[in-house]
Amino acid sequence: MSEDTSITGPVDYLVVEFPGSGMHGEGLPMLIDLVDRGIIRILDLTFIQKKEDGSVVGISIADLDQDWDPELTAFEGVSSGLLGDDDVTEAGAVLAPGSSAGILVYENLWAAPFAAALLRSGAQLVAGGRIPVTALASALDAAEAAA
Repeated sequence: MSEDTSITGPVDYLVVEFPGSGMHGEGLPMLIDLVDRGIIRILDLTFIQKKEDGSVVGISIADLDQDWDPELTAFEGVSSGLLGDDDVTEAGAVLAPGSSAGILVYENLWAAPFAAALLRSGAQLVAGGRIPVTALASALDAAEAAA
């Protein structure tokens, strides 16, 4: 993470669940590419596992599958302070027992100039949202079937 901790773009988070300890890092090169191209900035990155008894424990990057890209170690300890223990507990609550997850908080650097322009003009965001990829695929399939 850069020395500059000011946040100028919108911030999003993702909780990505992996069955069992099935985190194999296939999406990691895409994440690194987004960072390298300045599209996002990772503010917080942590990994957790929900035990069969329902308890949630943290997983350090060093403990992840060795097949992961070594560039992941560049994100070890990345923490802006935005992701707290209560957030980790809340994320763990939605996981299936025995599964693992990555929790990512990131700034959308691509949107920072747009957000700054809106603020300068006195505009404010009054609604927003995200359409999950699975819902989008289903909607597109349904529209194609209806055509």
